[in-house]
Amino acid sequence: MLESIPTSLKIFFYIIVFLYGIVIGSFIDVCICRIPQKESIVKVRSHCESCGYQLKWYDLVPVFSYLCLGGKCRKCKEKISVWHPLLEVSNGLLYILIFTVCKISVESLLYCLAGSALLALSVIDFKTCEIPVGFNIFIGVLGVIRVLTDLSNWYLYVIGFAAVSAFLYLLYVLSKGRAIGGGDIKLMAACGLLIGWKLIILAFLIGCIVGSVVHIIRMKVSGEGHVLAMGPYLSIGVLIAALWGNMFLNWYFSVLL
Repeated sequence: MLESIPTSLKIFFYIIVFLYGIVIGSFIDVCICRIPQKESIVKVRSHCESCGYQLKWYDLVPVFSYLCLGGKCRKCKEKISVWHPLLEVSNGLLYILIFTVCKISVESLLYCLAGSALLALSVIDFKTCEIPVGFNIFIGVLGVIRVLTDLSNWYLYVIGFAAVSAFLYLLYVLSKGRAIGGGDIKLMAACGLLIGWKLIILAFLIGCIVGSVVHIIRMKVSGEGHVLAMGPYLSIGVLIAALWGNMFLNWYFSVLL
């Protein structure tokens, strides 16, 4: 559909997608900052982390407020971490990538929302080694919506719910929780419901490979321990599988057969 519209309208569409993405990125930035601290993401007003100054609406425009303020608090002039606008921009670019690959479709909308949740939980898991259950529930709800929009193939998603999570749960029981975390099991169940059994298996394999390679490098370079947070790597696997998994599987089986 995007190929048939004029270039100017296509550029305008992607600008809107990017702006929408950075707005959602601003919200998930709040989630990342507050959820680990057990703070409300709704009731507590946005404030400076240094002096407590309550931010005005014009201080909360994603990316642009940071640039206008020179990366400093309006009141105390303390530097604001550059990670805040980078997270917003990353979410905006992620949305553009998803719409570029999946075009205008139900999958694009669902994958954008899921991608934001995966980005947020990855950062939190990387910092705390814990995946807040709310993100898994949210992705699970997206999975239910995906099933309802593709009822003729409902069984693919239902199988996907258990395809990896059942194996991880067995591993969890046998290792008494030492080999895998409960949050990772729930994450794979929710994502399996969203993308189906073939892609969730591929996502798990990609996540394990990426996690192994990256963590070995981190162990060598920065002396990290053997325990790693799997959430970020599983999330990378899910996004790659969701966007390019079917193309890879079609190529693989065409070569194999």
